[in-house]
Amino acid sequence: MLDSKGFDLWADGYDESVRISEASDRYPFAGYKKVLGTIYERIRQQNGRKILDIGFGTGVLSKKLYDDGYDLWGIDFSSEMIHIAREKMPKARLIQYDFTKGLPEALNNETFDGIICTYAIHHLNDSEKIAFIRQLSDHLTDQGQIYIGDVAFERETDLKQCQEESRDLWDADEIYPVKENLLPAFPDLEFIKITYCSGIFIF
Repeated sequence: MLDSKGFDLWADGYDESVRISEASDRYPFAGYKKVLGTIYERIRQQNGRKILDIGFGTGVLSKKLYDDGYDLWGIDFSSEMIHIAREKMPKARLIQYDFTKGLPEALNNETFDGIICTYAIHHLNDSEKIAFIRQLSDHLTDQGQIYIGDVAFERETDLKQCQEESRDLWDADEIYPVKENLLPAFPDLEFIKITYCSGIFIF
């Protein structure tokens, strides 16, 4: 698993790595643009204007919302990713912080109409995911929603099949979200399957 320095080194080439993986329809980024595009459309259907993006990377999704006039907040632990994103979104409130430790104090009194986390929550194990999502829920407005897009599956058997088919690329350090594992904690969880290895959870 990459640490913040690893992501700093990867920052300049990150978008190209995603493009190559997506173009070949291969794990881990098959369906990447559709994941982001679907979340974007769902947010646009809401009435809210204040968004938090966790693990925003180079700001691909955040930039679209920022350009649409949303009050954009973001957390990322890579200083280089933040530097790249800040050049695209100079007025966004971007915070360098490791979300595996929860949320920074700067957000203690903030609520959001939408909270996004794309291709990042796999750094938490299942129990940590549940605790983190519950923490995020405390920062939603009454009609707010959480959108998590990632390498994601409906069932463990789907994950195992993808792992077998992608064993030459599989990252054993990443713990991908599976609907059947999250459902007991979040009975109203919605899952949108995008490709054989990607999907969106809505809380």
